[in-house]
Amino acid sequence: MARKKKELPVLENFEITAVAAEGKSLGRLNDMVVFIPYGAPGDVARVRLTRKKHSYAEGVIELLITPSPLRVEPMCRHFGVCGGCKWQHLPYDYQLKCKQQQVTDALERIAKVQLPPINTIIGSQQTEYYRNKLEFTFSCKSWLTREQMLSGEEFTDRNAAGFHIPGAFDKVLDIKYCHLQDTISNDIRLFIRRHAIERGYQFYDLRNNRGLMRMIMIRTASTGELMLVVVFGENNSDAINEMMNAIKAQFPQITSLLYVINTKVNDSLTDQTFHLYSGRDYIEEEMEGLRFRIGPKSFYQTNSRQAYELYKVARRMAALTGNELVYDLYTGTGTIANFVARQARQVIGIEYVPEAIEDAKLNSRVNGIDNTLFYAGDMKDILTRDFVDRHGTPDVMIIDPPRAGMHEDVVNVILGAEPRRLVYVSCNPATQARDIALLDTKYRVVEVQPVDMFPHTHHVENVALLELKH
Repeated sequence: MARKKKELPVLENFEITAVAAEGKSLGRLNDMVVFIPYGAPGDVARVRLTRKKHSYAEGVIELLITPSPLRVEPMCRHFGVCGGCKWQHLPYDYQLKCKQQQVTDALERIAKVQLPPINTIIGSQQTEYYRNKLEFTFSCKSWLTREQMLSGEEFTDRNAAGFHIPGAFDKVLDIKYCHLQDTISNDIRLFIRRHAIERGYQFYDLRNNRGLMRMIMIRTASTGELMLVVVFGENNSDAINEMMNAIKAQFPQITSLLYVINTKVNDSLTDQTFHLYSGRDYIEEEMEGLRFRIGPKSFYQTNSRQAYELYKVARRMAALTGNELVYDLYTGTGTIANFVARQARQVIGIEYVPEAIEDAKLNSRVNGIDNTLFYAGDMKDILTRDFVDRHGTPDVMIIDPPRAGMHEDVVNVILGAEPRRLVYVSCNPATQARDIALLDTKYRVVEVQPVDMFPHTHHVENVALLELKH
């Protein structure tokens, strides 16, 4: 006979005292830390514990008894359910303060090196409609919220076009309106949802892997260009052509209209064939007169306006005079490499994804840039002492790794090459701080500049300038 699971307690009049990692908040119960999503420092609430360990617990707010004076009204009707934009209930200036502290804590507690005063974080000019790319999933069985379940109402339309519930691959919340991307994104999604229902097209069954309507990806550019990729779960040419034609007629402003037939179990599109239905197979982003071509598989910073601010910081820290050899590590589609190329003698970019390197080369050609070289491969395998000997010791390295940071072999090559200046761009201050500690044997931190790319989330970018010690 199975043991009955011990019921966890409910904490009455529990005070939330601080913002915690991963967008959560926290309070203390004796010597135990309790982590709670969607809380604000100063809240007094009834909290139901959902998990309890020796040193910490997790819980959810059942009743907000005394709201924190910090709280503001969330802009989105889906706040607290879809899992995105977890800080909507906090004022933006307070969000920036928390992100600044996140960077400070990581550098002081993990790097433990001598630091200059950290610059004030650069906030985003737009706090709504700032993303240039969103993906929406279709499901034939939409996620019902707790309020919907308790209402007793019978929901006959269970079709969803929205976002996955956090931690659940087969649960999709039907999004009525999203504040993250230009309003055309909502118009397109809602039209496709409505048209598919009217035509009787089956929304995807995520458990049994069948159904026509699977997902869409929408990209918008500051140039006004617009890309839509419709992903179908079945190869039904008549239905696909009918749907694509309806979209084209309804939204003539779409400059790049493509579709994919994905019958695999997983949603990954990197190995799929993209069929061009109308327009071009790319859109273009513009930055200081440079044009960057973005295809359906391309990576581009999802906040275009803030990406410009981030790249300007990196370029300023690089302090280029036109004579420098620059290595751009983890170059992606070569955006930073091409952005700084006019101020450098030569820029060499290295990136793991071959398709991204092809985009980088294309972007150099499109902009008439002839002083860039790009290499594809695992960073620790490409960036070796022999590579540096063949291509020359860089004067400056710009480093923009994934969240995991740099491999220790890469750090060792950097230490061996001894470029005068390192500009380290990071989306994860914790791993950046770890790498800075490894570089401390030869480099000192001379400037730190946090940049907010994702308002209403806990994510923060940070740029650190390191110079060779004399």
